[in-house]
Amino acid sequence: MEREMNGKERIIDLIETGEILISHHARVRMFERNVSTDDLITAISSGEIIESYPDDEPCPSVLIMGLIDSVVYHTVIAVCTDHIRVITVYIPEENKWIEYRRRRNEP
Repeated sequence: MEREMNGKERIIDLIETGEILISHHARVRMFERNVSTDDLITAISSGEIIESYPDDEPCPSVLIMGLIDSVVYHTVIAVCTDHIRVITVYIPEENKWIEYRRRRNEP
C-alpha cells in the first residue's frame, strides 16, 4: 500500500508541475464522454489506484478509479520518469467489476 501511495504522490507532483500528456486515444474517449481536461485531472488527483502494472513498457502504469460528476471512471496512466501519460479513460462495466475496484472472476 505504501508503494501505491508513493505512486499516487508522484502522479500528483507531475500533474502539479504540468508534466501530463494525454494520448490521442484518451482525448477521443474524453470527447465521446464529454470529459474535460480539468474533470480528468480532478478524477486522477482524487482517485484511487486500484491496479498497478509495473512491467508495462515503456513506463510502468496504473489504473485509477475516480469520479466525474458522480460517475465512476477508470483511467490508465503511464508513470514515466519525467511525465505521466494518460492512455485511456472509460466508464467501467458494472458486470466486470466488484464495486468498480476489483475485477470479477470470469467463468
